[in-house]
Amino acid sequence: MKIDVPYGKDGALSAILPDSAKVRFLEANDVKIGDEDQNIRDALLHPINSKGFQDFLKGAKNVLVIVNDATRPTPTKKILEFIFEDLRKTPFHFIIATGAHRGPTEEEFFQIFGSFYENVRDRIIVHDARADQDMVFLGASTNGTPMYVHRAGVEADRIIIISSVEPHYFAGYTGGRKSFLPGIAGYKTIEQNHKLALSPAAKALALEGNPVHADMMDAIKTVKQDIFSIMTVLDKHHRVYAACCGHIHDSFYAAIERANEVFAAPLEEKADIVVSVVKFPQDIDLYQAQKGIDNAKLALKKGGILILTAKCRHGIGGKAFADLLGSSNTPKAALETIEKGYVLGYHKAAKMAEIGLWAEMWGVTDVAPEIISKLFIRPFGSLQEALDAALEKKGPDATILFLMDGGLTVPLVR
Repeated sequence: MKIDVPYGKDGALSAILPDSAKVRFLEANDVKIGDEDQNIRDALLHPINSKGFQDFLKGAKNVLVIVNDATRPTPTKKILEFIFEDLRKTPFHFIIATGAHRGPTEEEFFQIFGSFYENVRDRIIVHDARADQDMVFLGASTNGTPMYVHRAGVEADRIIIISSVEPHYFAGYTGGRKSFLPGIAGYKTIEQNHKLALSPAAKALALEGNPVHADMMDAIKTVKQDIFSIMTVLDKHHRVYAACCGHIHDSFYAAIERANEVFAAPLEEKADIVVSVVKFPQDIDLYQAQKGIDNAKLALKKGGILILTAKCRHGIGGKAFADLLGSSNTPKAALETIEKGYVLGYHKAAKMAEIGLWAEMWGVTDVAPEIISKLFIRPFGSLQEALDAALEKKGPDATILFLMDGGLTVPLVR
């Protein structure tokens, strides 16, 4: 049997397996889409626990629109088709909620804004978490996280959030409160919050008892302005399955219900070999593609082989996590280093190192073999080579699972 999986924006990887191979595929659930435009239009017309969008903008003197960077599949440019005519009647700016990520490239600006980019390029602020001069202190959360946020978020008298809700490997879900923390928060704030990701309770689909989520919810209480939230839920083809607008928390929780319908994928039993396919745009670098490793571990037997396929167009990504793993001889040594002191990015290293204690991680990426091999990931030049080696090691009766959107889909073993 011939198997093709997406690789990069328009490419693919192929492999041929014997017909006798025990192969299964797991992907996000099929859901009925309906009219995407109508989904968005209805959500804007019927906001949850909030005044309507036009009424929200009445009398506004300084509107800030918080949008995701290019690592997220959020359909920002599509949302703008429905709100831009009202928005342009007010003084407004956009801010890219980069968190601790780098700012967008010119190509990525077009990915985010589409045809609107030429009209708004002079009104875009790119958040830089390390620019202390741009941060304002708003107080501390119950956990002691100091809430530094970009001054644009303080000076605005109205805030609009455009985001999408998907499972997140330690925050539970993306969306909602995440636009502020880490979205437009200062580096110290993000570092303190992400340290909480070391907790076992910080995992995909989990909000209750999740210290990262609790800290984000607590921190956002320091934001006093009126907020209009536009949350989208996409299907596995990145079409708009649902939209929920209005109150920041109520729209977020409403979107979670729809997100679970898409991304929580039931699985009968774990596999010996799991191929986690991380699609564009989450394949931007290994730092982001790691989410595909963390989700795939839920479908992998102890002692199994996890094969990541992700183009990693911009290489490794986060330096701190790569430096830590690269300087550690074993996964256990990496975890011991983290226990001695946390640096932003170590949570990512910890999640990978923990898997390295009980399974093997292999990778088909564009990252140089001599670099990725230092991160406890065995490199392969093709998917065929990786699968051949895995079957040789685990035997012809080994079960193989292809997780077809590993960055977003969460396997749930029954």
